[in-house]
Amino acid sequence: MNNQETLWLPEAASTVAGSVDALFYFILWVSTVLFVGVIGAMILFAWRYRRKSPQDRPVPVRENKLVEASWIIIPCILVAIVFVWGFRVFLELGVAPPNSYEINVRARTWSWLFEYPNGAASTELHVPVNRPVKLKMSSEDVTHSFFVPAFRVKQDVLQGRYTYAWFEATRQDTFQVFCAEYCGSAHSLMVTSVVVQSQDAFEAWLADNVLDESLTPAERGERLYTQQGCFACHSLDGTETTGPSFQGLAGSVRTFTDGTSTEADANYLRTSIVNPAEKIVAGFEPLMPGQYATTLSAEEVDALVAFIEEQ
Repeated sequence: MNNQETLWLPEAASTVAGSVDALFYFILWVSTVLFVGVIGAMILFAWRYRRKSPQDRPVPVRENKLVEASWIIIPCILVAIVFVWGFRVFLELGVAPPNSYEINVRARTWSWLFEYPNGAASTELHVPVNRPVKLKMSSEDVTHSFFVPAFRVKQDVLQGRYTYAWFEATRQDTFQVFCAEYCGSAHSLMVTSVVVQSQDAFEAWLADNVLDESLTPAERGERLYTQQGCFACHSLDGTETTGPSFQGLAGSVRTFTDGTSTEADANYLRTSIVNPAEKIVAGFEPLMPGQYATTLSAEEVDALVAFIEEQ
C-alpha cells in the first residue's frame, strides 16, 4: 500500500496505518464502481426505454433469475469481506503488543498531559521510533477523543474509566494530535504534538523532564502551568482568552459578576485555583474545572500561586 499523502489521507507513519488504508481504499473503490454502475444503468435505461410517442406502451419484461441472484449475492459477499477484514483491523488496532511502552494520558478542557513511568511529564507526547507505545487514557472532566491522523489512531477518552490505544511510529518526525470529540468552547485549541525520537534521544529527554526538587516554588509553578494545561485558558502576555491572563493579575483589583470586588492577593489566587466557581470575574464564564482541589497537592497550589505572583 502506498503510504504517501493523498487527497483522502495524510502520509502514513505507523505500522497499523497500512492496514487501515488498505481497507479504506477497498471500500472507497468498490463504492465508486457500484455508484458509477448504478447511475450509469439508470441513465442508460432512462434513455433506452424512454417514451418516444404518446402511443408507446410499456413492454412486459421477463424476469432473469441470474440477474436477480447476482444483485443479492454480490453485495452479500462484499459486505462479508468488509466485515471480516474490518474486524481483523479492529483487533490489530485494539490489542497492543506485550512489549509496549506504556504512557498515561490525562485529558482535560482543553489540553493533554502525558505521564511517563520514570516520573517525567509533558504536554507533548514524546515516543521512541520503531517501538510499540501503549496509551492508558482517562479524562478529568468531559469526553475527549485522542486522534493522530498520521498514525490512523483515534480513541475516545472518558471520565471515570480508562481507555487504551497503541501505535508504533515508523519514522522520526513531529505529528499533530487533535481532540476529535467536541468538548467545549475551546475544543479547536485542544491540539498538541507527537514527537517521535530515536531511542537514545528519547531516553535523554525522559531524564531531562523528571521533576527537579531543587526548583524554586515559582519555577515549579511554571512547570505546573504547562503540565496542568493552564496555558489553554490563561496567557502570560496579557491576552485574555477563555480565562484572564496571568500577566499583572497578582495585586490587581478583580470585579465580580455580583458587583463586588477584591484585590488579587495570595489568598484570592489560591481560592481561584481550588474553588474557581466561588467568585466569577465580570466578563468571563464559569468554565474552569473544579477538580484541582483534589488533584493538586497543597505544595503544588502554593507553587502555582508563586508563579502567578511573578507574572
